[in-house]
Amino acid sequence: MCGFVGFTGTDEQSELVLTAMMNRIIHRGPDMGGQHIVDNVALGFRRLSILDLSEAGAQPMSSDDGKVTIVFNGEIYNFQELRAELEAAGYAFHCNADTEVLVHGYEEWGEDLVNRLRGMYAFVIHDQNKNKLFGARDIFGIKPFYYYQASDGSLLFGSEIKSFLDHPKFEKAVNHDALRPYLTLQFPATEETFFKGVFKLAPAHCFTYDLTTNTMDIKRYWSCDFTDDNSKTFEEYVDECDKVVHESVAAHRIADVKVGSFLSGGVDSSYIAACLMPDTTYSVGFDYKNFNETNYAAELSDKLGIKNVRKMITADEFFDALPDIQYHMDEPQSNLSSVPLYYLAQMASEEVTVVLSGEGADELFAGYEWYEDTPEMRSFKKRVPLGVRRALGSLVQHLPYFKGHNFLTKCAEVPERWYVGQAKVFDPSEVDEVLKPAYDTGKNAAEMCAEYYKQVPNCCELSKKQYLDMNMWLPGDILLKADKMCMAHSLELRVPFLDKKVMEFAEHIPANYRVNEEGCKLVLRHAANRTLPDEWATRKKVGFPVPVKFWLREQKYYDYVKEYFTAPWAADFFDTDALMKLLDDHFEGRALNQRKIYTTLTFLIWYKRFFIDEDKGAKVAGLIFNLNATA
Repeated sequence: MCGFVGFTGTDEQSELVLTAMMNRIIHRGPDMGGQHIVDNVALGFRRLSILDLSEAGAQPMSSDDGKVTIVFNGEIYNFQELRAELEAAGYAFHCNADTEVLVHGYEEWGEDLVNRLRGMYAFVIHDQNKNKLFGARDIFGIKPFYYYQASDGSLLFGSEIKSFLDHPKFEKAVNHDALRPYLTLQFPATEETFFKGVFKLAPAHCFTYDLTTNTMDIKRYWSCDFTDDNSKTFEEYVDECDKVVHESVAAHRIADVKVGSFLSGGVDSSYIAACLMPDTTYSVGFDYKNFNETNYAAELSDKLGIKNVRKMITADEFFDALPDIQYHMDEPQSNLSSVPLYYLAQMASEEVTVVLSGEGADELFAGYEWYEDTPEMRSFKKRVPLGVRRALGSLVQHLPYFKGHNFLTKCAEVPERWYVGQAKVFDPSEVDEVLKPAYDTGKNAAEMCAEYYKQVPNCCELSKKQYLDMNMWLPGDILLKADKMCMAHSLELRVPFLDKKVMEFAEHIPANYRVNEEGCKLVLRHAANRTLPDEWATRKKVGFPVPVKFWLREQKYYDYVKEYFTAPWAADFFDTDALMKLLDDHFEGRALNQRKIYTTLTFLIWYKRFFIDEDKGAKVAGLIFNLNATA
């Protein structure tokens, strides 16, 4: 739902600047726009109407006395309960939008408002009485929030970084420390973004900004608690899971517009679709050999009596979309599934305004392959005591690599030594080989992960992995692309698994009920099986398989990549000879380098779009302005 921009330190040009920033994110809210410029604060809003389609629900929205004003992106799923509580306290409501609950909720509870919210959200409140801004981001990081403090102390903030480009005090530069961890993890992993000085407000964090002193105070207001509750049987957990998921879907379907569902054919999206029972489901595949998984989605939709709309993506469509995708992403991100998601959202937006999807189930319920032991690991763990395995794991850290090194490391059950999340593209030594020294300065992936492992020192191995993925992979990759690809097409994506009540249930499932020799995500799969046929409840996770490794062996797409790899500006960041060796070795069949090639390519596409094409466009616009002024 929507997008916002804002800044402090207003002047006579503030309205023009705010309008330009709002226009930059008009795709997030094509239905309506609004501004609030008071004293030294400017708030701008673009609305995608979901609840209360009238102008009464427009933003920025203020309290009755005009002293509290909000811009808000997201949905509050318990807004009806909170509204009833606030009405009982004497507050009058003038519309049916959930935004008004935040206004009056802040008046009543102050900053404690965030602890009462169930939903996806990012918002900023201008409190004129206290001369401050208060803002927050939801507990999972479903909705984005960026901020930048200019050299004069003024603060810029918004739903997308690109809006900052239109503010005269924004100094655009590449963050030298962002590229190194990105090449390993495939997503922007640092708190500071790829734009120097631009930061992400982390999930489950809120801030206050003192407008007198220009100082920001950020704090965490929520954290998950993986504490096993062994008081229930497996079947009791399955019963409760089915109940909580159905209830969450019911809460997430509330809208005054048409709601659909994404459907891949896997258990997560299938379970959501079966609970929702929308009029239509939407699926995409690839027009290449065995890379079409949409038949599963079509078959399930047919069994449920639901219409299924599908699209097959060609190689040309894949590569043609990359510049637009990287523009909408704001930062380079090389998860291949961003491309099918882009086309999936485009297709769905032609018929509906809201879609539900299955993101988050793997993080909450432990569904990733990396969470499981192989049969060999299980056998070894049964035969060798944990203390001995820990000692062996410590020993091999000081020895050169040998066959069995990784096996012993993993069996020690110390994920801090090896697990960096769901993606690992370049090893640290490989990063050193391709990056120029000026950009080989950031932390490596293990150093970044260590900061999160320190927060859960007493958790079991599985919970540590889940905690890491919930704090890095989920907001940095999964949810980033989900929001940006859908909002690129003015489509709101809702994720019922990523719900506060679902989390409160999932975080206490015993580890051996989450993953064991029978597989992963067991409680969820058994719960889904009460709604879905066996074939869908038990199907192995495949994600969005993309045939890029085959396309990169075709001359046309080899040439596409080569143009970027050999561009003069590519040498500012990379050893371009090393890049071409990666490309040539893959093209000629000597190696499988598709992920390394694609991760590097997406960075270069991003850089060209924001630092070459954008600057050329600005120069042309300035020339036209000067010519008109002279005439």
